[in-house]
Amino acid sequence: MIAPRIPASGNLKRLVRGLHALRNYATASSSVNPTEVSHFNALASTWWDPHGSSRLLHLMNPLRHDFISSCHALKPNSTPQNDLRYLDIGCGGGIFAESAARLPNTANVTAIDPSLDVINVARQHARKDPILQETGRLEYLNTAIEDLNVPQLPNEQYDVVSLFEVIEHISKPASFLRSCLPFVKPGGWLVLSTIAKTWTSWLTTKVVAEDLVGLVPRGTHDWSKYINEHEIRAFFQAQQGWGANGGMKALGCVYVPGIGWRMVTGGERWGNYFFGVRRDP
Repeated sequence: MIAPRIPASGNLKRLVRGLHALRNYATASSSVNPTEVSHFNALASTWWDPHGSSRLLHLMNPLRHDFISSCHALKPNSTPQNDLRYLDIGCGGGIFAESAARLPNTANVTAIDPSLDVINVARQHARKDPILQETGRLEYLNTAIEDLNVPQLPNEQYDVVSLFEVIEHISKPASFLRSCLPFVKPGGWLVLSTIAKTWTSWLTTKVVAEDLVGLVPRGTHDWSKYINEHEIRAFFQAQQGWGANGGMKALGCVYVPGIGWRMVTGGERWGNYFFGVRRDP
């Protein structure tokens, strides 16, 4: 296997180009990649198998909630959050969406995905839980973010917009992120998880996880689409009205065989990581 060459700032240039090219998010082309949709359609039937192709996502899910809680704990808005509205973009089979909808401080969850097969799996699984059948508790939509109606009023926006394991599957991340921003209410958070573009991540996620051990199906990741934390940070620093007063947070996470996922300070520089940014109140 030939090791890839790591460009020093290729993804940052790609993000910046996308930022300047996209003058109006309403005219952005769809972020949906038919190849990616086809790949995840093939995995749809095993999405809720805790020992199947989505095993690592099941194991990571508690850390997603921990990271969101840590974002809400940041000053100046460190008061307990209640009646939260979530928008889960690229929800897949609903692992995070379901767990968020069950939280006592959740008002409602809207979860979207461009794959109809995957959305059908999510809807079918949600029917097993009476709590999730309460009116307005959890809604699944088969759509891309570019096709979702943009909120016109603050009460139509969301406290948390989540992009878990999504952006590394997007060809034009800047345009995609710009499409997501209007859905976050002032004081709300956009949170994501993705993978840094480093030698370590290539070795662990491509060579080991896909080719040698088979922790995830081959073709799940495209190393060329990985984005470093400082590139995501630079994108949001260029956005007016985002991340002021300490409203940005990043934290690495690493999978330890036999133990599971663990948060690792500094790990965002070389592997999987979470990133959160607050829309200025």
